[in-house]
Amino acid sequence: MKKLFSILLILSLFAAMPRTCRAACVRHGDETMPRIALTFDDGPHPYQTDKILALLEKYNIKATFFVVGENVSYYADVLRREVAAGHEIGNHTYHHTVLAGCTEDTIHEELYTTAAIIEEVTGQKPTLFRPPEGNVACIEKADAEGYTVVLWSVDTRDWAKTPAREIVENVKMHVKNGSILLFHDYVSKDAHTYEALETLLPALIDMGYEFVTVSELLGE
Repeated sequence: MKKLFSILLILSLFAAMPRTCRAACVRHGDETMPRIALTFDDGPHPYQTDKILALLEKYNIKATFFVVGENVSYYADVLRREVAAGHEIGNHTYHHTVLAGCTEDTIHEELYTTAAIIEEVTGQKPTLFRPPEGNVACIEKADAEGYTVVLWSVDTRDWAKTPAREIVENVKMHVKNGSILLFHDYVSKDAHTYEALETLLPALIDMGYEFVTVSELLGE
């Protein structure tokens, strides 16, 4: 009886903890199945997003796009094309603000305004959030607002304008079951994301991987 009381006490204390104390972020999915998720940050943008969408359609691949609200306000049609093609949309703040040191009000505003414009354009409310630069200072606030915070397990470093060959080699070396791959559909005109994907997508298919959205990878 005393042991049972101790267990119940511990459980009650855990339940009483603020939700933010139990916040966590996702870096990969189930490592027992050959499924991976392509993710793209910082769009939408007509320069590269549409080319990537065409390539994904060629291989019948669904991806997850973490969009910047301000870009959605400029390029809503690109976001609509993402959704029409069956891709998943996540929140990446409105101004691509690194949220370390920001007040809770600022974090809320960045999340809320982005979610609002995504819902206005697509009719869908995002449930996934990726903090800019992977800075998890906001993780507790995002968790409290109902988001699953998604990071990555393979950084392609396309944002650093890494040559396509190096991106391909890096991904093939580090990809494994459950990997979440970080790409960007908007960096600059000097990025080699599309060029790398042209080689990578058929290579990863040949390696036996199935492409799924982040939510599918997490079984949601």
